[in-house]
Amino acid sequence: MGEKKEDVMELFHRILVATDFSEASTPAFQEAILIAKENGAELLIANAYHPPNVLEADSVAFGVYEEWDRNLRVEIEGKLNALVEEARKAGVAARPLILPGAPHEAITGAAKENDADLVIMGTHGRKGVSRLFLGSVASRVIATAPCPVMTIHAV
Repeated sequence: MGEKKEDVMELFHRILVATDFSEASTPAFQEAILIAKENGAELLIANAYHPPNVLEADSVAFGVYEEWDRNLRVEIEGKLNALVEEARKAGVAARPLILPGAPHEAITGAAKENDADLVIMGTHGRKGVSRLFLGSVASRVIATAPCPVMTIHAV
């Protein structure tokens, strides 16, 4: 007689994975794909970016600012779409999110707005003084997110 597979309750329905396209983000992205696949969850692949400073563009012309921001968004969109395709090839429903603003605020805001059950993000593993002065986007997200946050340390 064959064993009957027990129904496992899916814990997550929508997972937001934050990426800055660095090597520290890669292990978090791979883990997010695995967890999303195991849970049949939708994967939101997000990049938070600081829009260009209006004061910097003001000295030239406002049109330059708009073009600068548009070019930045196009570059981010291309990188996110490549990750979305990778997730889809792994059998995961995925969509990109471009989040303007301070990264920790943008990520927690997107988690709230999209009813995410889990946020996954990589950590750079800074220690000591550099971490103290630079702060940690991950620690700020952990402190303010509306759902659990999983951090994956880059090797």
